[in-house]
Amino acid sequence: MSKIELPEVVRMRETLTMQRTAYLSNDIWTAEQRCELFDRLIGMLVEYKQEIVEATAADFGHRSHDLTRIIDLLGPLSSLKKTRARIAEWMQPEQRAADRGEAWIQYQPLGVVGIVTAWNFPVGMVIQGLASALSAGNRAMVKVSELNPKCAELMQRMFSATFAEDEIAIVTGDAQVGQAFCSLPFDHLLFTGASSVGKHVMRAAAENLVPVTLELGGKSPSIVSRSADMKSASSKIMAGKLLNAGQVCLAPDHVFVPEESMEEFIEHAKAAVAKCYPSLKDNPDYTSVINTRHYERLLGYLEEARAAGVELIELNPAQEDFADQPHHKMIPTLLCDPGDELKIMQDEIFGPLLPIKPYKDMRDVVAYINAHPRPLGLYYFGSDAAEESFVLDRTVSGGVTINNVALHASVDSLPFGGVGNSGMGSYLGHQGFVTFSHPKPVLRAADGPDITRPPFTEQVRQMVDAMIKR
Repeated sequence: MSKIELPEVVRMRETLTMQRTAYLSNDIWTAEQRCELFDRLIGMLVEYKQEIVEATAADFGHRSHDLTRIIDLLGPLSSLKKTRARIAEWMQPEQRAADRGEAWIQYQPLGVVGIVTAWNFPVGMVIQGLASALSAGNRAMVKVSELNPKCAELMQRMFSATFAEDEIAIVTGDAQVGQAFCSLPFDHLLFTGASSVGKHVMRAAAENLVPVTLELGGKSPSIVSRSADMKSASSKIMAGKLLNAGQVCLAPDHVFVPEESMEEFIEHAKAAVAKCYPSLKDNPDYTSVINTRHYERLLGYLEEARAAGVELIELNPAQEDFADQPHHKMIPTLLCDPGDELKIMQDEIFGPLLPIKPYKDMRDVVAYINAHPRPLGLYYFGSDAAEESFVLDRTVSGGVTINNVALHASVDSLPFGGVGNSGMGSYLGHQGFVTFSHPKPVLRAADGPDITRPPFTEQVRQMVDAMIKR
């Protein structure tokens, strides 16, 4: 590691030591104290709301201001308020049955939680991770993405003005700083990002046996049944795909459509995009790709597919020329039945490109999904109850939304997380409290004979023999 970065790593270790010392030397935060932390988080978001909108837009080149208000402000605020109202209830011991004595589960804070967030919802994801960690009574250190320099600077400023560093600390820096962050001996580490990076994060955490929660994304499929309302399904899939210009971990990565309905789906997709985005280039609602590297990556997918003879259908309602744009906005594009050897069918797309795969039989769709890494989300559109059950029973994904896209992640009473290649562990709401707590089993033993202690008399043998039965 370079000498320039070494002081930052030293500061991270010092901060971790400070937070752990504060945790160990003070009483565990009460429900009232945890709620007061939530009050400060809520007040901070409201106070800095306009700066958050402007910083996010600046980092993206162009980012829909309304989308930021909804996803990075309104959503987290709603979750904070719901969680705050339940903290005292969640903290109560859970009674368990015991043959002799009294048994219960006591939820104990882990200590210091490390949180590494991605760039696509730079403030919202920080708040969601903190809501889970703080509800369980932990201190937290947050490494924010280097791809959001404006947001990183703002978050460092607003958190330092609102919280003591031994409560919440914001860490900025490049990928090497992030790597060093993941190597720290936290009591738990939450990482949101690509599966390829998640492997390195898990490897780094393993050196200190730090438990991890990994939210990794993946290629989330949409399935349009023959029983589906094709117009409604197409509209919802395209809305989900173009949210944040496809830069969402739960965005539909490809869609399975009955082979005889391909043209109908495409026509509805065109109409849906034209309704939401009559124009694209200067439309304040349509977000830019985050930077040049990701823009060129997405263009590379299209170039490879075009060279392979894949039909590309641009959804450009106003037929605008994007060549001289000031940002990195992309024309939404459908790719008709691209081969699995193409990168767009292998990588998580994270952009406004949508492959469409025709199918004959739902069993073929399920077989295809099961032959690939398990996705973070799966979306089934249809009204056939038996077929719906077949898809739910025979596929494995982090979560499912039926007849819409990604909405399961907005329900605070549901855990959010991946499975296999799309992650491990889950958080948000009550599940976040559980994830960042140690469920400590406690037994208050009752007096009485103990048959496990010698001498093993004939009476004890008879008792044991009497109990060993079917």
